[in-house]
Amino acid sequence: MLKKSMEKALNQQINAELSSAYLYLSMSAHFQAMNLKGFANWMRVQAMEEFTHADRLSAYVLDRGGRVQLMAIDSPPLTWESALAVFQDTYRHEQKVTSLINDLVDLAIKEKDHATNNFLQWFVNEQVEEEANAEALVQQLKLTGDAGPGLLMLDRELAQRAFIPPAPAA
Repeated sequence: MLKKSMEKALNQQINAELSSAYLYLSMSAHFQAMNLKGFANWMRVQAMEEFTHADRLSAYVLDRGGRVQLMAIDSPPLTWESALAVFQDTYRHEQKVTSLINDLVDLAIKEKDHATNNFLQWFVNEQVEEEANAEALVQQLKLTGDAGPGLLMLDRELAQRAFIPPAPAA
């Protein structure tokens, strides 16, 4: 059974994951409006991953006898100055999510909730990948710029990304 403090914190993380999905859907719509369908695809896949994270957290809370409490989600931005600005925001956002996950791990350790600490390690590892992917795209966009053949080549590359659901939690 989850302690109330852990249940509350996990519910806040579920909200953060859903908010992330909402942000990435807005970024996808922004790229779609710019006719950068590959970038839009990358963000849609990212949104699907965030929904999956929220679902994984929800299932865990329920498995531990807790209650999932969905909360309101703030509206995300609608437009950005450039593709680089979008991915810089993405990278900063993923750093924020990493901080939130680390706070959850710290709470699990403080509460001596070893099961939750173990569960959260998947998210710790996932955030390493999330930050690395966003940072790589920031660096590529710095090289290609926000116009021209490099941007179009990157758009074609990002169109290849497909959503692959993660393995179920053990």
